[in-house]
Amino acid sequence: MEKEKFNIGILGAGKICRKMAKTINMMEGCTLHAVAARDVERARTFAREFGIPNAYGSYREFLQDPEIDLVYIGTITSLHKEHMIMCLENGKNVLCEKSFTVNRKEAEEVFSLARDRHLLVAEAIWTRYMPYRKKIDEMVASGAIGRITSITANLAYRISDVPRIWDPSMGGGVMLDLSVYPINFALMVLGDRKIKEYSGCCVKNELGADMKETLNFVTEDDIQVSMFTDSHTDSDRRGMIYGETGYIEIDNINDPSLLSLHQFDSGPAPVETIHFTHSATGFEYQVESCMKAISEKKTEVDDMPWSETLRVMSIMDHYRSMFGVRLSDES
Repeated sequence: MEKEKFNIGILGAGKICRKMAKTINMMEGCTLHAVAARDVERARTFAREFGIPNAYGSYREFLQDPEIDLVYIGTITSLHKEHMIMCLENGKNVLCEKSFTVNRKEAEEVFSLARDRHLLVAEAIWTRYMPYRKKIDEMVASGAIGRITSITANLAYRISDVPRIWDPSMGGGVMLDLSVYPINFALMVLGDRKIKEYSGCCVKNELGADMKETLNFVTEDDIQVSMFTDSHTDSDRRGMIYGETGYIEIDNINDPSLLSLHQFDSGPAPVETIHFTHSATGFEYQVESCMKAISEKKTEVDDMPWSETLRVMSIMDHYRSMFGVRLSDES
């Protein structure tokens, strides 16, 4: 039997947490129960803005609240593992913002504890939960573009002056903040295909954080994937899936609103265009997925299972090793 109303707590009070709070207030089936920040006044201000009844200046006190069913974590990446472990040790289900952890090793530790405690843990990479993903799957499976040959994707925002980007001790660099999106985009299309060859390059700042990079790989069945990210500029953020008889264009891999299907035999105009809108902000799909999984007593969500989070972390670890990028307290 499904729970009538899920009480959600937010750990953190930054920009991404504000978007999640706004989202939950627009949804049915869940309610904002509590917020925690290291500064209690900041938590109280956040609570007043979003109508949250409980505000905590201590994460541990927040996690001892028995009414919280799911904790959304929106802190910086270098703190994700610590905060998820705290949640799990206090019996809380977790939805943690991307990138899930700094590296695969940290993610494995979190999943091991979640498995032992039989609690849900999910990565909040919102594009994995959106309806556009299913439409792409349908188009590819139908043979509308023939056999896939290449995938391209890019994502750039002018965020190089943000501390969590330029400071390696905070889990900085574009890999964990930006490249995670085109990597996820490519993997959603590729399914379980294995990668046989990696290449790429990056530009680091004086602290050693990767500030822009190009990532390329080739699958065992010779699909070529090319991606770039950049923290110094803005880009068109497009994703392209090329096949032998056509291609699919996605207007923004980070927040898609338009999908276009082109077929070579039909001229330059798209043969199908699909517009996507959200009932809330676009964050609602991941919350809904978590509530469904908790109701079904699952420890993983269907849209982003642990194996896929680990796969993404492995790819990012591989590239960072290639580039000599070390973050947080990595040796």
